Amino acid sequence: MNYKLILASNSPRRQQLLQELGVRFTVKTKPVDEHYPEDLAPGAVAEYLARKKGIAYQADLSEDELIITADTVVVIGTEILNKPADEQQAKQMLEKLSGRSHQVITGVCLTTRQTQISCKDTTNVFFRDLTNREIDYYIRRYGPYDKAGGYAIQEWIGMIGITRIEGSYFNVVGLPVEKLYEQLRRMMQDNPDFLSDT
Repeated sequence: MNYKLILASNSPRRQQLLQELGVRFTVKTKPVDEHYPEDLAPGAVAEYLARKKGIAYQADLSEDELIITADTVVVIGTEILNKPADEQQAKQMLEKLSGRSHQVITGVCLTTRQTQISCKDTTNVFFRDLTNREIDYYIRRYGPYDKAGGYAIQEWIGMIGITRIEGSYFNVVGLPVEKLYEQLRRMMQDNPDFLSDT
């Protein structure tokens, strides 16, 4: 079936990545409760939330609609760093990430009226030691309050602070497009018509 694709995300980064993937889609969003069980392993949270978001839309979908939901978490040790609420939290997060490695995990879920399939991708990210001045400059200039872990790899802090990554760069941006493309191919039964010619 050739589904009409919907992206359930206001993230300009996810929208841009999906556009660059060459996929025709529309955007639809609504508030979804993002709580998860406290005993859930940190590595399972992103995929759990992506599936939960998909379920929240499922009853509203038409038979020919497929909705893409995603969630990204930053994990350092066994701690999940969510989006910072304010400047102090952003500073604390970047101080924790400084000089250490962490994982960025993105869960993606494809939901139709009848079915759900999901996957996740994990990237290891390595930061050099960051100075207080660098952290303060980044927070003041970029205000990373809508970003898990308090940073975006494609912004200044990623350019000067990240020494290497292991895994997908696009996953750290917020959408593992290579895995998403494979999932779309499966859902479309290898029919390439979901790709845009424009």
